Amino acid sequence: MKKDILTTADAAKLLGISVRTAQVLIEGGTIPSWKTPGGHRRVYHADVVALIDSRQPPAEAAPSAILIVVATGDRLPAYRAAAENAADFAIDYFDDVLAALVAIGSAQPFGILVDCTSGLNSEALLHSLAANKAIATTRIVAVGEEGAVPSDLEARISRAATPTAALAQLRGSVFAAEDNDFEEWGVAFPVSQDERRRLMAVERSGLLHSQSEESFDRLTWLAAQSLEAPIALLTLLTPTKQWFKSKIGLDMADTPRSWAFCNHTILQRDVFTVPDLSADSRFAANPAVAGAPGFRFYAGAPVLDDEGFIVGSLCVIDCKPRVIDERETKTIRALAAVASNEVRLRSLDRKLRSVGRTKR
Repeated sequence: MKKDILTTADAAKLLGISVRTAQVLIEGGTIPSWKTPGGHRRVYHADVVALIDSRQPPAEAAPSAILIVVATGDRLPAYRAAAENAADFAIDYFDDVLAALVAIGSAQPFGILVDCTSGLNSEALLHSLAANKAIATTRIVAVGEEGAVPSDLEARISRAATPTAALAQLRGSVFAAEDNDFEEWGVAFPVSQDERRRLMAVERSGLLHSQSEESFDRLTWLAAQSLEAPIALLTLLTPTKQWFKSKIGLDMADTPRSWAFCNHTILQRDVFTVPDLSADSRFAANPAVAGAPGFRFYAGAPVLDDEGFIVGSLCVIDCKPRVIDERETKTIRALAAVASNEVRLRSLDRKLRSVGRTKR
C-alpha cells in the first residue's frame, strides 16, 4: 500500500538518489518537510511526486544571495567596511542610480540598501523600487535617520540607522527561521549560517560528479603553473565530502569534508592563505598534514554561482611552507573569478535549454 508520509530514505528511493542527496533537498526546502517529536524529518509522498513531475526546484526555495548597495561615492566606503569579508552575501556597490537599476533588473537581488544620508535622490529611488513588481520579494532597506522612509512606503521598505545595522537586519530576515543545528549531520568543521542554502546551490549547479571539462581543467593547470604549486584543485563542498571537479597533482576524487582546508575559504569572500598548515592549530591535526602526503601550504579563493552563493573554491597546495606575494594573491583571485564565470555560464545554458524544452 502506498504510504502518504515518507522518511528521508523512502524519498531517496522514490527519487532514485542517495539518502544524503535527499537530505540536502529536504533540509534546503526543495521538498517541504517537518520534524517528528523525535527529531526525524518526514515528507509527503505528493510533494516528492510533484518534484519528480516538475524536475525543477521551486523558485522560492532558493532566494538569491546578492545584495545591491546604492550610495554616493563618499558613502560607499562605509558600506564596504561594514560588509568586509562577509560571506553571507555577494555585494555589488553603485554610486550611479541608473547603473544600479540595470543591475537590479538583471540580478533579482535578495536585498537592496539605499543610502539616505547624502546627496542621493533617495526618495525618488525608493518610490521607483517599491513600484517595481519584478522585485516584489526583494528586501529594501533605507539607511538613514528617522523619516528616511516616506510614510506611504513604510509597509514595503524598512529602515536601519547604519550600514552595519542594515546588514544585520537582512541577515536576520534570512536566518531567523533557519534551523542551524548541524550537529545532527555529525559536522566536525566550521559552517556559516547560510550553509543550508549554500548546499542547495551546490546541488543546483549540476557540477557534482560531472565529467571533467577543459574549461575547468585549464584553470587548475594555470593555477599550478602560475604559483609553481604541485597541487591545484577546483573543489565542491557537500555535507560530507570535498569533491574535486578538477585536479592537478592529486589522484583521489574526493576527501571527507572534515579534511577540507576550503571549509575556511568559503566562510569569506577573498583569498584565504595558510603559510604553514602544521603550525596552525586549525590544521595541524588534519590527516593530510600530520601524515602523508604532509601538506604544508594552502591558498584558495571562493567560487560563486550566478545567485551569489559560494559553491566551492579554487586552491593551490604545497608540501613546503611558503608565503605568496601580491601578484600571486591577485592570480588566485582572478582565476577563481573566471571559474565563477564558468559556473554562471553553465547555469545560463541550463536555463536556456529548459526554456527551449518548455516551448516545444
